[in-house]
Amino acid sequence: MTTGVPPGGPDQVPAGGAGFSAALVRWPGAGGWVFAPVPEEHAPGTAGPFGRVPVTATVDGRIWSTSIWRDRAAGWLLAVPARIRAGKDDGDVVSVVVQVDHARL
Repeated sequence: MTTGVPPGGPDQVPAGGAGFSAALVRWPGAGGWVFAPVPEEHAPGTAGPFGRVPVTATVDGRIWSTSIWRDRAAGWLLAVPARIRAGKDDGDVVSVVVQVDHARL
C-alpha cells in the first residue's frame, strides 16, 4: 500500500495516508529535469545522506523506486522522468503519492 509521508521523520508513515496534486516544474538550463514539488505535510521531517530520502513514488498511477531530495531554496522535490510523465511537462498537474522505502534507508 502506498501512503503519504508526514512530517516528523521517515519512520512515521501512517497507514492509509493520502497523496497530493503537484504542478510539474522544469529546472532551468539545458537538459533541465522535471520535478514534482512535495508539500511539507507529505515530506519526511529530515533528509538522509546527500539530502535525499529513498521512496516508492506513484505519479498518475505509475510506480517506481526513487528518492526525494531536499533543496535549500525549493524544498522537497521528486524528479519525475519522461517515461513516468507520459507527455506531461512544466505546469501540468499530476497526482502524487510518496512512501518512504525503509529497506533502502
